[in-house]
This record gives sequence, C-alpha cells and structure tokens, in this order.
Amino acid sequence: MLTVEPGKTRIGWIGTGVMGSSMVGHLMAAGYSATVYNRSKAKTEALIAKGAKWADTPKALAAQSDVIFSIVGFPADVREVLLGAEGALAGAAAGAILVDMTTSDPSLAIEIANTAQAKGVHSVDAPVSGGDIGAKNAALSIMIGGDKDVVEALQPLFACMGKTIVHQGSAGAGQHTKMVNQILIATGMIGVCEALLYGYKAGLDLPTVLQSVGSGAAGSWSLTNLGPRMMNNNFDPGFFVEHFIKDMGIALAEAKKMGLSLPGLALAEQLYLSVKAKGWGRNGTHALLLALSEMSGVDWRNR
Repeated sequence: MLTVEPGKTRIGWIGTGVMGSSMVGHLMAAGYSATVYNRSKAKTEALIAKGAKWADTPKALAAQSDVIFSIVGFPADVREVLLGAEGALAGAAAGAILVDMTTSDPSLAIEIANTAQAKGVHSVDAPVSGGDIGAKNAALSIMIGGDKDVVEALQPLFACMGKTIVHQGSAGAGQHTKMVNQILIATGMIGVCEALLYGYKAGLDLPTVLQSVGSGAAGSWSLTNLGPRMMNNNFDPGFFVEHFIKDMGIALAEAKKMGLSLPGLALAEQLYLSVKAKGWGRNGTHALLLALSEMSGVDWRNR
C-alpha cells in the first residue's frame, strides 16, 4: 500500500472549480506536488502560478501521479475523466489510487472501483459537504467509501482538506451518505428561505432575528452561513443550483430503487427546478429564496 508523504507523494487533481481549486491548494501548501487538469485551463492558472503542473488530459495527469483526485460536475463527467479513453484509469499505474470527490451515483462508484481493481488500481468515493466556505477553510465533511486499508493510507491527504473524515463502508457508501446529507439540506433550505421571507414581511430586522434563532433549536449550517448572504443579496454559488438538482435526482432515483417515498425531497426538487427555469441555475442553492419571494410577489433584491 502506498505511503503518503509530503515531498514524495505526487498528487493529480481533476476539476479546479469553486471547491476543487481550494482543496488542491491546501495539499500544495502542505508540501505535496500537484499536476492539474480542468476542462477550462484558465481556471488552473492561479494554481500553476503557485507551482502546479498542467496536464493536457486526465490520462496524462494520472501517468505522473500516485493519487488522483477528481471533483467535477455530473456523473457523466466522472465517467469521462476516470473511465474514458483519455481518462485517469487509462494512465494510472498499478498501485495508484483514484479518489472521486464528486457527488455522483453510488452505482458508478462501485463500477469505478471494480474496473480499477481489475487493473491493480485502488479507488474510493469521497464526496464532501461544506461548499466553498468549507473548501476554503479546510473544514469539509468527507464521506468515504472503499477498502479500509486504502482509506487509512489517504488520511494525511484528507486531513489537509477536511475536519470531519469518516469511512462509511465499501465502495458506494460515501455516495449514499452524501445523499443523506443532500436530503437533509434540501428540505432544510426551504425552511430557512420561508422563515426569512416571513420575518421580512412581518417587519422584523432580520440580522436581529438571526441572533435569537440562529443558536437555538432552529439553528442550522444553512441559516448561519447562507442567511447573511441572502440578507445581503449575495447569491454567488457556494454550490450551484444545477448541481443540487442533479444530487436530488440521484437521491430520488436511489429511493425509488429502495421502494421509499420521499415527498419532502420531491417537493424540494420541484422548487429548485423552478429556480433553474428562472435563470438562476448557476447561482448558489440559497437562490431558492428568490423563487419563493416571487411566488409571494416580494421583490427581495429591492426590498
């Protein structure tokens, strides 16, 4: 099994978006050399300026890496960058480790693990929660599925990016745990947005309201971290609406396989589809407030 050491272990990183750029940045700051790949090379320029190397394809990246991380948009992207003809597995040497941190299909995580194993390559699924704030502060929650020995070997790397690092079980278990996380967030966000809308219409001073409710039984990460953004009309993405819709779709599909009825999640998906239909798909998940405000005839941005 690979022994992870700064200055020795070579990191490959696929996907340098809102979260990925901060995450690989923490690894580089800890002394790990990095090779990066992104669909848009411009998004890697800051990392390259700090010493990262560029690779033209995930395959080329993997050929010069011991541990290959990926955090991209959709399951189709995961399949392309890991299992495609120019994907990471095609270039990975025996003993290398693939770590997919994208929120993706549990079944795809199992397929990647089995395909990698046939080539002598290890694979774990390690989706994260915490958004851009958690990524910037190296405070992510990392949910991991894969072989215990491989997960333990990766601990020094995970520790550079997260504060809550839990091995959930075999391949796919990390993705299932992330679905639990997203189900919790989906309906919780409805409550946060509706509560702020109610407080505004009642004539209350919202920052003052937050002082009372934020630390009590009604408190939540979304209220504490995204509530102030909503009050300040900052709907920049910590996590894209369109990616959240993808996650809810995965969770609903998995629930259907299990014979589960999740009406709250189904409602949240419908509401978020309306957010996207209004042109806010590339905004943060808290842009749900804008759609709910419109339903009630409230011009939130100009209140």
